[in-house]
Amino acid sequence: MAEVRGDERNGAVENKYSILLPTYNEHDNLAIIVWLIVNYMDKSDYEYEIIIIDDGSPDGTLEVGKQLEKIYGSEKIVLRPREKKLGLGTAYIHGIKHATGNSILIMDADLSHHPKFIPEFIKKQKSGNFDVVSGTRYIGSGGVFGWDFKRKLISRGANFLTQLLLRPGASDLTGSFRLYKKDVLQKLIETCVSKGYVFQMEMIVRARQQGYTIGEVPITFVDRVYGESKLGGSEILQFARGLLYLFATT
Repeated sequence: MAEVRGDERNGAVENKYSILLPTYNEHDNLAIIVWLIVNYMDKSDYEYEIIIIDDGSPDGTLEVGKQLEKIYGSEKIVLRPREKKLGLGTAYIHGIKHATGNSILIMDADLSHHPKFIPEFIKKQKSGNFDVVSGTRYIGSGGVFGWDFKRKLISRGANFLTQLLLRPGASDLTGSFRLYKKDVLQKLIETCVSKGYVFQMEMIVRARQQGYTIGEVPITFVDRVYGESKLGGSEILQFARGLLYLFATT
């Protein structure tokens, strides 16, 4: 009888990476980002799946996903759509339920995060058995392209405040390009209460609070090419409120 590995008993395959792509109105970006992921993951020879969680996009994003499923196959492209926009945290929960890998990678589908960094995330995770590997724009070769001075100033200011008040043990709290051990991601989501822009920040703060190890990989963040940016005044206000909440509770 073949030996069954521990991770397989829990419904996860050892050394397989489940890449979660929450989408909303990413019709023009989805095919490109999926092609790039497939290109870099196939070259790296890692076992993987791409789980697309579309929140009822009115622009036909899901139809693009269905075409990608035909091209790459249902084992590689896993479609798990929802009827409407329900938030990033719940999108991750929904994706995790269908993930068969023991590691979960989360990234944006709008081409802000280049899949060329994924093998570096995996290498970093393996090098120190890290629970979380987070992409950072603020150390080493990391950086941002496509933002004007005002937005860069807001980003730097927000990051400075979070470092000063929360001391998170990571240089970039608001990024959403990360690799988690599956069980760690599940536990962190259960403890997080924030939504929207603040959710990613709370995930790192709770990881530090719960004693999980965090590694970092410098990345270049590129402002979206197609579609509209989702950052506005309401997100900035939400960030300020979230920062004060985390300062008071952690």
